Amino acid sequence: MRPAQHLRRQSDIRAVRRQGTRVDCAAFTLWWTPRAGADPFARACFVASGQAVGAAVLRNRAKRRMRELFRRNQGLLPPSCDLMMVARPSVNRWPFARLERAFAEASDRIRSACGPGAP
Repeated sequence: MRPAQHLRRQSDIRAVRRQGTRVDCAAFTLWWTPRAGADPFARACFVASGQAVGAAVLRNRAKRRMRELFRRNQGLLPPSCDLMMVARPSVNRWPFARLERAFAEASDRIRSACGPGAP
């Protein structure tokens, strides 16, 4: 992932949460919003709370797995969208292939919601 692909500003993250659309997967939740701009890539942030996922070791593992999901499959997303991935406890229990299938299905839903011009 490029550094420019990380959503870092709290204002950007809040905008995704407030104005974005929710896509519910069983192991994680995606919040996304289209972004106006010339950036040719999607941006993302990854959230794993202690209440939902558990101790620091589990939270860090959940974020690593979600980052890898995004890194491997970012081509499935429309290039001009901001994405927030929120972990659930099952993100650490599911095999990675199952997580990839869930991410691919969510990406399809996002692309179809963006309209016919989306790649």
